[in-house]
Amino acid sequence: MEMILKTRAEGRSAMNEHDSKRFLADFGIPVTREAIARDADEAAAFAETLGFPVALKASGAAIPHKTEVGGVVLGLRSREDLKRESERLLKIPGCEALLVQEMIEGARELVCGLIRDSQFGPCVMFGIGGVLTEIIEDIVFRIAPLTAGEAREMATDIRGKKILDPFRGEAAVDMDALCKTLMAIGNVGIQRGDVLEIDVNPLKIRRDGRIAAVDALVVVRAD
Repeated sequence: MEMILKTRAEGRSAMNEHDSKRFLADFGIPVTREAIARDADEAAAFAETLGFPVALKASGAAIPHKTEVGGVVLGLRSREDLKRESERLLKIPGCEALLVQEMIEGARELVCGLIRDSQFGPCVMFGIGGVLTEIIEDIVFRIAPLTAGEAREMATDIRGKKILDPFRGEAAVDMDALCKTLMAIGNVGIQRGDVLEIDVNPLKIRRDGRIAAVDALVVVRAD
């Protein structure tokens, strides 16, 4: 596919965030509305098209972990604030462009993805997401591909499954959409042997229960 060829042509093993989400969207996985900008003025124009507030991220092959270098700004509400933060992010070493992204309102964050196990092959991963994923360690795995029933069982097999229920005025997760997402990730593993790993974190639950991949990373084979 286009994004895989582009990644290889650039001598990288991992797609940037924007290309990762474009790739996943082709498999039916819901992602954020966003656009790549090369400078502050272009970022501001994109933000006005998306509608404030927006999130702004540094984009570059050398900075896959943006939060660790201060490369993520959330809740920007004006053109002036966005242009100021754009200029700052562009000064981060390795920043090649800016990612302007819609803000997803919602308190709950999930994680999902794909690994290739030496014994079982492609396996789908799902659990509690966000910055505390590695600390909470509430994650389950299933061998791909998944049926709808297996995906639903997987989603409710985590210890913190109540995160999928209504929460403080927010709707229950759209379970059909979540199951389709887990099945789609499994299908990537079956159909694309050149995809080694997928990491979607967070997969955010909107206040109305819909889901969207807010950040994503796709790792591919070198050839």
